[in-house]
Amino acid sequence: MKFISKFIFTTILGFKLVGEYPKKLKKYIIIGAPHTSWYDFVLGVLVRSITQENLNFIAKSSLFKAPFGFIFRVLGGMPVDRSKSNNLVDAIIQLFDEKEELKLALSPEGTRKKVDKWKTGFYHIAKGANVPIVMFTFDFGKKQVELSKPYYLTDDKEKDFAYFYDFYKDVKGKHPENS
Repeated sequence: MKFISKFIFTTILGFKLVGEYPKKLKKYIIIGAPHTSWYDFVLGVLVRSITQENLNFIAKSSLFKAPFGFIFRVLGGMPVDRSKSNNLVDAIIQLFDEKEELKLALSPEGTRKKVDKWKTGFYHIAKGANVPIVMFTFDFGKKQVELSKPYYLTDDKEKDFAYFYDFYKDVKGKHPENS
């Protein structure tokens, strides 16, 4: 499967992978941006297959219903019921505490639509679970996916977000008008 994924990613789609997932870390948050298309999920799945990393992601629970829900679970998905007002941040922090290994991919925008500000859940999860953040780009301008080195949060949220935004500043999403 790795060979097929790499062939699709590089030869058919013309993308390249820059950087790598941290090999020695068992727990971290991966933020993927800009998330402007369903196509981003395909790129993420291909990179997961190429790198052979055991990654998880959360998605709206409706995606996990029959007949295709099992596919999302096999790919590492964890369903979230967004209609209920539950404390998702605390629940995910608890998952990090309970599991020996958890690498969780999230979209900081929380949607494929244009947003003025990112949601902060990923930040609070990383802070509460005391795990670093690895940034992951969906750059259709350069036709590449780039992985950053792990970033360990400071006690200055503004500084941390400035660092994140700077990493993504020249990245072009599939639909740049939504970036």
